[in-house]
Amino acid sequence: MTAATEQPPRIATLDIVRGVAVMGILAMNIVAFAMPFNAYMNPASYGMENQADFLSWLLSFIFIDGKMRGLFSFLFGAGILLVIERAQANGEPAKSVHFRRMIWLLLFGLMHFYFVWFGDILSGYAMIGMVAWLFRASSPRKLITWGAALVVLQFLLFAGLAASTFYLSATASAPGAPAEAVKEWEGLQRQFGVLAGQPLMEKLSLFRGPYTGLVEHRLIDQAASPFMSTLMFGWETLAYMLFGMAALKTGFFKGEWDVARYRKIAVTGFAIGIPAYAFLAWLLARDGFTVPMVMAVVMAGTTPLRPVMVIAIAALIILLTRKGGALVDRIAAAGRAAFTNYLGTSIVMTTLFYGYGGGLYGHLGRAELWLVVLAMWALMLLWSKPWLDRNLYGPLEWLWRTLARWEWQPMRRPPAPAPAE
Repeated sequence: MTAATEQPPRIATLDIVRGVAVMGILAMNIVAFAMPFNAYMNPASYGMENQADFLSWLLSFIFIDGKMRGLFSFLFGAGILLVIERAQANGEPAKSVHFRRMIWLLLFGLMHFYFVWFGDILSGYAMIGMVAWLFRASSPRKLITWGAALVVLQFLLFAGLAASTFYLSATASAPGAPAEAVKEWEGLQRQFGVLAGQPLMEKLSLFRGPYTGLVEHRLIDQAASPFMSTLMFGWETLAYMLFGMAALKTGFFKGEWDVARYRKIAVTGFAIGIPAYAFLAWLLARDGFTVPMVMAVVMAGTTPLRPVMVIAIAALIILLTRKGGALVDRIAAAGRAAFTNYLGTSIVMTTLFYGYGGGLYGHLGRAELWLVVLAMWALMLLWSKPWLDRNLYGPLEWLWRTLARWEWQPMRRPPAPAPAE
């Protein structure tokens, strides 16, 4: 292998955890692919027909919802730092390399949002990733301190939003309520409450309709959504990227800690997180999944708990995969091709569920959607390793790298050298 094509050694633990994360993201996103978005936030709004659907939501709420996105964000931060460090080690302009990567990722993300699926996270990652550059040289302690402060800020923003929702609910339901308050409350109900009647039919018609209608809706009605979402949720995302940088610098994501330390992190995190999430789920169910309680629990209440569960899940993955094996190798390959798997999943799922494809939108319950998830997981595991056995990058990883460096990158692995006689 020549110097031009020689690749830096992979950090196997990062690839494995990233593989689990990209697979896990689908397990929650599947609801947003297959049902009106209300169901993503509020299970009572759509698709919870029986006990199996309720248990499916409960499992996702405790172990998956937000945790896989959080884990992916941790890993993105670690990846940013890794690219910067390797660019510096190779004598490349690290700042230029980093910002070109983020600009191209932003363009990929915006194309994903407007032309494939509204649930894109890449554009937000790119914008926040540009800010994360400022923290590249910070110590792990400083990164964790900044991250914790940002989580608190995100919690306060969501708590304020939840409080305003309770106030609006009381105001709109009071005798002689102002028309403006009633209208605003009805809008929130259409976004986060139980869907029925005309609002439901409009949602179903849009996603069961032609491709052009969906694109027009995103380009006109949701044009600013990627930027507004980043402004609303970006504080937490930046926190997770900083936590990921700290995890790389301390050796956590390199698998360098001893088993007892990983075990302690996992046990402590789950001992705190699982009962707390179960309690929040009980509050939601007891309250009947009303919109104010959904805002208070799903958005605000989970925010301080999520990092605890994310780091516990990461520690558990590292513990369970330390000895490797055939399945672990395939998960690691899925992680090495995470960009391709993430965008590829969006293309497959939207084609399956939307009206221009399989037309299954709104026809499957939450429990039934696990069959789709398992099938897509199998597809990720089946294609990723054979492809990477022959190639240096996943298809979209190669394209991103080529565009960001504005130089044609090698794709095929060079043949192994013949054994010395």
